[in-house]
Amino acid sequence: MTDPLSGARRVGVMLPRDLPVADVLPFARRAEELGFDELWVVEDLGFRGGIAQAAAVLAVTERITVGIGILPAAVRTVTFAAMEVSTLEQLHPGRLVVGIGHGMPDWMRSVGAWPERPLAFLKEYAIALAALLRGEVPPAGRHVDAGGVRLTERPDRVPPILLGVRGPRSVAAAGTVADGVVLAEPATPAYVAHARRLMRDAAPDAAPRIVTYDLAAVADDAAAARDVVRSALGVLRLPDWRPHLVDLPFEADLLALAERASDDADFVARLPGAWVDELTLAGTADAVRGRIAARHDAGAAAVVLVPLGPDRLAALARLGEVLGAR
Repeated sequence: MTDPLSGARRVGVMLPRDLPVADVLPFARRAEELGFDELWVVEDLGFRGGIAQAAAVLAVTERITVGIGILPAAVRTVTFAAMEVSTLEQLHPGRLVVGIGHGMPDWMRSVGAWPERPLAFLKEYAIALAALLRGEVPPAGRHVDAGGVRLTERPDRVPPILLGVRGPRSVAAAGTVADGVVLAEPATPAYVAHARRLMRDAAPDAAPRIVTYDLAAVADDAAAARDVVRSALGVLRLPDWRPHLVDLPFEADLLALAERASDDADFVARLPGAWVDELTLAGTADAVRGRIAARHDAGAAAVVLVPLGPDRLAALARLGEVLGAR
C-alpha cells in the first residue's frame, strides 16, 4: 500500500470550488491523465461538500492522491467525521489525505459553529480523530468528546491528517498533534520556511509535512499570466492574511500599499509584477516550474496549483506543462 505523502517534490492541483458540476469529474480524470500527484478538493461555505467531492473523484480515478482541504472541524462531531474518513480510506486505500482546520471565522460564526477556544478545540479534535481511526476510544476532552465510541469499521491505516491553518500558534500545533500542515495561498518560500521552523521548534523529533496552495496560471507571456491571477490577490488587504507575508522583503511596502489603496481593484492594479511573481505561480511554464522548486526547497512536500481563468479545464491543461517529463 502506498503512502500518499511518500516521496519528495510532489505537485498537485486544486479542484475549483465553483467549477460547473458537469466539469467536476472530467477535471479529476484529466488531472490524473496529466500526471499530477495530488488533487485537492475544498469545502467552502455555500459551495460543495468536501467528503462528497472526495468520494466522487476517488471513484473515477485510479492513481492520484486526493486531499480534502479543509474540513472545518467544528461543524461535524469527531465521531461522525471519523466514520466518513474511515469509509473513504477503506474504499480507496492509500490515496487519501485529510485536512482539518478552524474554518473561516465569519463563516463559522454565521452557522453557530465557532468554538469558544478554537485552537484548544482543534488540537483535541485532531487527536481524537486519529485515535478513532486507529480503533481506539479517545478520552473525553474539555472541548471534544467522542462519546466513548469505538469504530467497528476502520481502515488498515490512518490516512495522513493535516491541519489547514495559518496563524503561528496553530501552525506550531500542526507539528505536535497532526502529520503536518496545509498552507493556503499565497504560500511563498518564505512562508513555507517560517511554517517549517514553527513546527520543528514545537516538535523537534517530528517530521511534519507541508502542503501549499498557490494561485497559478501558465501562459506564453508572463504579463498575461499575471493578469489572470492578479485580481485574486485582493485578499491580502485583510488582516487574516498577514501571516502569509512573513519574512517577505516587501512586506512593509505591501501593507502600506494596502492602506493607501481605495479598494481591492486599486490595490491589485498597483501591485508590482515582481511581487505578483513572488506571491503566485504565474508565468511561463519554465518560470512556474522554478517557483515550484523554490517552494519544495523551502520545505514543501507538495505544491498545489490553484487554476484560475474562465475555462478551468483549459487552465488545467496549461498547468500540466509545468510537470515536464516525469
